[in-house]
Amino acid sequence: MQNLYLVIALAPLVGAVLAGLFGRAIGRSGAHWVTILSVAVSLVGSLIVLRDVLAGNTFNGPVYTWLAVGDIRFEVGFLIDRLSALMMVVVTFVSLMVHIYTIGYMAEDPGYQRFFSYISLFTFAMLMLVMANNFTQLFFGWEGVGLVSYLLIGFWYTRPTAVYANLKAFLVNRVGDFGFLLGIGLVLAYFGSLDYATVFEKAPQLKDATIQLFPGAPWMLLSVICICLFIGAMGKSAQFPLHVWLPDSMEGPTPISALIHAATMVTAGSSWWPACRRSSSSPRRPFRSCW
Repeated sequence: MQNLYLVIALAPLVGAVLAGLFGRAIGRSGAHWVTILSVAVSLVGSLIVLRDVLAGNTFNGPVYTWLAVGDIRFEVGFLIDRLSALMMVVVTFVSLMVHIYTIGYMAEDPGYQRFFSYISLFTFAMLMLVMANNFTQLFFGWEGVGLVSYLLIGFWYTRPTAVYANLKAFLVNRVGDFGFLLGIGLVLAYFGSLDYATVFEKAPQLKDATIQLFPGAPWMLLSVICICLFIGAMGKSAQFPLHVWLPDSMEGPTPISALIHAATMVTAGSSWWPACRRSSSSPRRPFRSCW
């Protein structure tokens, strides 16, 4: 199944590269067909994985190590459980519907191929986010959807309002991502690993650990980590006070409202806190799904 996981994640990336770099060569119809087929492959693969997971088969492991520093390994890996498999189906299905709808909506737009490349690239980043088994890959997917949302919101870059909107979205999300990065840094500093399984296993041992953000004022370590991660989720899900980018983001073409705001990126952020509360009663997975 590992090969299928790779196909699911990488198929939209292949479509994005073909439509983006070879859009003029393959033409408008070629651009939408290659991206639609690539996302359809991911959807079919996700449905197969969901059926396999419901049968009791899960997976958690690395597929590639790209950097090792002492005992710390930065890896590309997948955690495929019921939540991940369900989100994979949601992301690929919504993305496929958006791709199909875009054929008619963007029919007269001169940036036709570029738009299909962007939304396919967004699908790849979202899949890397929901399939991650470590905080490094999670952050890669998190930043990937932020970057592509910047490109999509400012798709009509000749409009000053669009340029203003995508810069606003980018900067506000960087504020949230700074907190997210601090949380990941604390995880690495105190847990010695960025792998979910290792962090969740060690979490009960550090439930009483404290950290002094200010002299003489100790804070619970796990609370600080969760707050930092939650700040990142606030930016992506447009929660107060990091909500100011969302109204301006409507400057982008309408299909991105379904792709970014309704069912994928913003949902990934807004589902953080309820999922965290549901998993808090489980000592085995105290942080699981808090993204």
